[in-house]
Amino acid sequence: MILRHQDLREAAKDTTTFSSDAPRRIPIPSEEDVRTVRQYPLEVDPPVHAAYRKIAEPFFLRPKQPEVLARINRLIEALLSKALEADSIEAVNDFAIPLQSYALTYLLNVPEVEAELWVSWGLHVFKDGDGKSKGTFMEEYSQRMFEAAAENPGEDFFSALNQVDFEGRLLTMEEKLGFANIAFAGGRDTIIHTATRIIAHFAENPDDLEWIREDPKRVNLASEEFFRLFIPLTHIGRVCPVKTNVHGFEVAPGGRVSLCWSSANRDADVFDEPNVPKLDRRPNPHVAFGFGEHLCLGAHHARALMRGLIRALAENVSRIEILKADELIEREPDYTRMIGYESLRVRFTKRESS
Repeated sequence: MILRHQDLREAAKDTTTFSSDAPRRIPIPSEEDVRTVRQYPLEVDPPVHAAYRKIAEPFFLRPKQPEVLARINRLIEALLSKALEADSIEAVNDFAIPLQSYALTYLLNVPEVEAELWVSWGLHVFKDGDGKSKGTFMEEYSQRMFEAAAENPGEDFFSALNQVDFEGRLLTMEEKLGFANIAFAGGRDTIIHTATRIIAHFAENPDDLEWIREDPKRVNLASEEFFRLFIPLTHIGRVCPVKTNVHGFEVAPGGRVSLCWSSANRDADVFDEPNVPKLDRRPNPHVAFGFGEHLCLGAHHARALMRGLIRALAENVSRIEILKADELIEREPDYTRMIGYESLRVRFTKRESS
């Protein structure tokens, strides 16, 4: 595991020594038993990586469009309004999963009705609560969507991938499924966990919500600090094509190393009091969205969602009360880490207009 901030950034840029050309082995734990396709553009190296990334980028940049951002904010307001009317909600299933699923329809430019199915997929699209494979239902669904788009093309993600000219040819079905795979899986549990942890933070630190309410411009700073602290993705893998010495440890050819984003985000050489939430932290050079060539495609989307959520909570909620919390703990032989909630029951109290 590469743990320090500067070491990690250097490794992330060195795609020759630390390669992403390792289908289904980039995530940790490996996903060889839960999916059949390579994820594009995540699991390819430069220079072809840039060409693959260019295909998907227009859709992942859609949250920068005013009309798409407005739809995201309306979705957040609607979900929050419903939560305020209820005595309590289970924030994972009643709020965060619908938020992620419906917002994804705006990103992929498909009808909102598709999100009704996506909500039913739960917290994770590959594994159930016991870590067992859910099967390849998502790949099968994606293939049906590509086939339907071929018959009735539009301006959606699936139609675009069917039609794109990639180096003088059309994409194969395996490549298209790889793009869909990362679109559905890459930002699912990460968005869900970040949203619920933000809600829990404001429940436990009501003064922080008031601090944002005093000056809404503070939303951006606060969101970056939440990303730094609450990154659900502990680390991601890279494979060394040849024998490599990594800080005194020999990695055999084909062996894996870990780029540990969560550790780098708490490096005391970079972040003063790294375990303390400082919503006005500046500068904040966190690596919650990765670093280098593989900087997260969904960063704009995640920022739009979390900034919209923070702003809506500050404007509409006076108090959040946690009624019951079941933490989701990542348990590995060498560490345990709280990454989110299995369940989070909360009560929102509506803020009276001044």
